[in-house]
Amino acid sequence: MKFALLSVTYAGVFYKGKILTLEEQVYKAKMLGFDALSIESKRPIASPIDLSASQRKRLREISAGEGIALCAVESLSNFCSDIVEERENNRAMMRLTLELARDLGIETVKVFAAWPGIIDDQEVGRYVPYEKGNYYSRLYPADLRKWQHAVHGIREVADWAVDMGITLALQNHAPVTRPGHEDVLAMQQEIDRPNVKLCLDVPLYYTRQDNEYVQRSVTECAENIILTHYGTWNIVEKPDGEIIQVPAHNFGEIINYEAFFAALHKVDYNGYLVSESCTPIVTNHQIGGIEEVDKAVITALKYMKGIVQIVSNTKQECTPPNI
Repeated sequence: MKFALLSVTYAGVFYKGKILTLEEQVYKAKMLGFDALSIESKRPIASPIDLSASQRKRLREISAGEGIALCAVESLSNFCSDIVEERENNRAMMRLTLELARDLGIETVKVFAAWPGIIDDQEVGRYVPYEKGNYYSRLYPADLRKWQHAVHGIREVADWAVDMGITLALQNHAPVTRPGHEDVLAMQQEIDRPNVKLCLDVPLYYTRQDNEYVQRSVTECAENIILTHYGTWNIVEKPDGEIIQVPAHNFGEIINYEAFFAALHKVDYNGYLVSESCTPIVTNHQIGGIEEVDKAVITALKYMKGIVQIVSNTKQECTPPNI
């Protein structure tokens, strides 16, 4: 398993301070010890409408020269609007995103069935409120319409993508798909395109963190997993140097990376673990700067590399730490 940095981490959305261009983030990824950069395709640094052909060419050259792979383009897609023009606008955005990936030599484009959106006209970016849902909740007709919008939309984009040699990675992110792996796997199967695979993230299981469920989720999705993320927001270093998890802010429990990575290792996953800092950086009730982002990213990378080292050297199942 290899490690990648997601570009939103240094895009100035969730901290105060300098915004790093994609070129600067290639150097940052190398300095911090990553193998690759994953590009979130939106302003201020990576919107397809802003990156010229010469900029794309230069980014490929710099990343190759530094030995940092460009492993994915991560779109902010939303196929599920009730408004037809918004769905068409999304398709137009996705065509531009595919072209960006093609020009950068990237073969993986991550998609959401739906994306709630970020409000960026305040001190720090924040998510539009959305319902994460319960994995056991029943579906109503309005939910089924959104589901079908997603299936039809992603299927169409996949047909464009196949001609470019691109595979879509459908992420298990709310809304529309509920916590866990069942919904995203079902949607991927209904889309029924060989170039639609999965981006499976264990933080998005929320409270479904027991060993048995986490391991089973990876087993059931094994042949389709091509991308996954981990968060930097709940990994801290104690005064004695020990690095631990604290409860995740969005559901109040420990994320079971140990069981998840062990299961990935067991099914021979050899893709990227993408580091994502996508919530406000807060220190002493103040919005932090880029130095606080660095600290969180470095600490989380050490923690995750430690888990990968353990699961790579043992056949035993890992259990989550107690705090």
